[in-house]
Amino acid sequence: MTSKVAIVELKEDVQTTFERALKLIGKIDDLNTTGRSVVVKVGVFDHKKKSHPTTSVVQAIVNSFGEAPRIYLVESDNYKGTGSERLQLWKEVLNKRVAAFNLSDDMNTKEVKIADEKIGLSHILFKPNVFVSTHVLRKYEKGTILKNLLGLIPDRKKARFHKKLETTLLDVYEAIGGIDLAVIDGTYTYSSPTIDKRTNSNVLLVSRDAVAVETVGAVLVGLNPEKMPVIREAVNRGLGVGDIERIKVLGSSIESLKEKMQLPSK
Repeated sequence: MTSKVAIVELKEDVQTTFERALKLIGKIDDLNTTGRSVVVKVGVFDHKKKSHPTTSVVQAIVNSFGEAPRIYLVESDNYKGTGSERLQLWKEVLNKRVAAFNLSDDMNTKEVKIADEKIGLSHILFKPNVFVSTHVLRKYEKGTILKNLLGLIPDRKKARFHKKLETTLLDVYEAIGGIDLAVIDGTYTYSSPTIDKRTNSNVLLVSRDAVAVETVGAVLVGLNPEKMPVIREAVNRGLGVGDIERIKVLGSSIESLKEKMQLPSK
């Protein structure tokens, strides 16, 4: 089965653009149901930095799940602060149905094995709940959509997992039953995960295959996905498609967007 990745330029409002992307990949009717709550892992390491998904993109994701009884925007504590602090970046999105949820505060956990450690992950991360991962477009060899999974580990001392990062990320991926929808917010493209310099790129990348969208995002910013350990290991585990030749890119072509991807210098 060919994996589909939509690349859609932000030439109109974000909601319309996101809906076009969903239509290109085949819609999400099986995910958007009254019987399944939705968990959206927003990618934000430091709430004082700019490198996180925009409010408009997160709102568009939330709006696309109109049937879901509950939607949780989730983060966990790290050494930069609490998950609750960082989730306030999207306070405009929150309402009676959409809640900010700090994974580090959840006492109802399920113990799973992650990189040879026993870790208690929040109960809301597991199926039948729908899991969405969204992060920014960035030139970062350790990944974006998949790297975002490190934030599901609830304790602050996550740095120890960087020595076994690929194993950690993919153990988490498998433990929660995978990523149901992956959204790369390319409103801006960043040259580094820790530096605020960015360029306007105004694209969204959306896929049901998290490995495929990670691969297309990497190619778009000039990385070689075959040299990215997290993609290689994900392919080895059979978690998705990491060969750009086997991915059906819909909407705008990678070639047509290369000029827009001129990254700022570090």
